[in-house]
Amino acid sequence: MSTRTPTDEWVAALVHDAAAAPSMHNAQPWRFAYFRGSRTVHVRADFDRAMPHADPDTRGLHIGCGAALLNLRVAVMHGGWSPVTRLLPDPSDPGLLAAVRLTDSGPSGSDLAALYPAVDRRHTSRFPFDATEIPEVIRTALVDAAHREGAALEFPDVWRLEEVLELIEEGEARNLTDRGRSEDLTAWTRLDSPAGTTASDGVPEQAFGPLRHGGRAPMRDFAGNEPVARREAREFERSPQLALLSTAEDRPADWLRAGQAMERALLLATLEGLSSSFATQALEWTDLRWPLRDPVSGKGNVQMVLRLGYGPDGPGAPRRPVSDVLDIRP
Repeated sequence: MSTRTPTDEWVAALVHDAAAAPSMHNAQPWRFAYFRGSRTVHVRADFDRAMPHADPDTRGLHIGCGAALLNLRVAVMHGGWSPVTRLLPDPSDPGLLAAVRLTDSGPSGSDLAALYPAVDRRHTSRFPFDATEIPEVIRTALVDAAHREGAALEFPDVWRLEEVLELIEEGEARNLTDRGRSEDLTAWTRLDSPAGTTASDGVPEQAFGPLRHGGRAPMRDFAGNEPVARREAREFERSPQLALLSTAEDRPADWLRAGQAMERALLLATLEGLSSSFATQALEWTDLRWPLRDPVSGKGNVQMVLRLGYGPDGPGAPRRPVSDVLDIRP
């Protein structure tokens, strides 16, 4: 029987690391509760931060919370504990997404702990990447990282990449003219925010990245139809390197697995010197998401589209204070 007891300060540090995860429009749709008696962290959905138009089934919300769960597991391992994790442990409480019990029975999966230096370094980069091809050995490692969390990661070949890009471009065009999705975007973007903004969530103007002037990188324009002063135009990569993350089924548990797989791959990519961003526009439309499935087998439910490559690091996005998202209970 262990005599070690996690301190409240260390638990707060765990949640700080968990909350460094990416989420749709940086809404940070999560809450955490720590129960001292059972040494258990609950990861809960904050449905008040859902996006009713762009994410009506909360699939994206679950993926973001899954990414936070992976960060939590990495931080627990880094701290010398083992996380015993259960997804959706209470069917009567759909907001309780995961329960993570801290044990010191000996760390398992120490490769997770090795990802810890990337937790705070990983940022979304909406800047142009160069044409350097990602080495096959790194691609294989990223595929394996996703597989370890129960998802499949695929780098589409040239002909399929063209189809994926066309679907994403159609999704972006629809988003720019859809009133509901424009409302979601407006709610979570911070126009005219100075670098020292006090906003603790959403996408600040300095993180929008430049306007795309040439190239096929599937960038979301967070400014929507609003002009942004002094925003430069840049040429992006002509042949972006995209990866599709999919799961066999398409239920809340699968969305949580997808979020963990995504973040595990992104942390590894960060350690390998890669930058990353997301291209989810087509996934936000049912009729565009379906054709993203494997065209040969027809299997797999695509959950995320990642853009990877060598380029500048993106700026760190704001985060809510730990005191706003963590409750500590007896």
